[in-house]
Amino acid sequence: MPMAPEATDQVRLLRYNNKVVALHWIIAFLIVVQLWLGYTFHRILPPGPERMEFLTWHKTVGVLILLLSLTRLGVRLIYPPPPFPEELPRWERQLAVWNHRLFYFLLIVIPLTGLIAVSGKAKGPTTSLVGGLQLPVIPGISEDSGELSGDVHMWLVFATIALVVIHVGAALKHQWFVPSRAAGRMPPFRAPSGEEPIAAD
Repeated sequence: MPMAPEATDQVRLLRYNNKVVALHWIIAFLIVVQLWLGYTFHRILPPGPERMEFLTWHKTVGVLILLLSLTRLGVRLIYPPPPFPEELPRWERQLAVWNHRLFYFLLIVIPLTGLIAVSGKAKGPTTSLVGGLQLPVIPGISEDSGELSGDVHMWLVFATIALVVIHVGAALKHQWFVPSRAAGRMPPFRAPSGEEPIAAD
């Protein structure tokens, strides 16, 4: 049975659930911080106490990103994403879906490859985090395996940067360059008409 025009408008105006919105922006902020921490200790700082402090923060933020990403995945399964606007081309919908899927994959796998890399150089059963917290390392990881995982970790970070560029570019496109109601799905972006979408249940 065809959907009434009012119901169709209601579907178009749905946005992400508030829990998903909060997790999205917290994780986005942590990703930016993590990239800065990783670049600083890996490319700028010479060996020494300051470099180790940055590494400790890098490990800590990595754990936070992993935990929050797993939480967001769970929330995502409970609260399906809002539908795309009907006028959005099919190829853009597919690109958006796969962009999100790859984000979930990378935000879970990258911290794990980092943990494997750390485990290959660990002198004990744990590695230090900020505040004196101790994170168990993975036993039985050789130094060579750890270094290989570190290389994989770095390349996956580059892949994440590429996805971020695509994701941000699409968001800016739909908000300002080629206005679309897709922009209103994630606050604080709004549909070009100024409509206020309602949060999905």
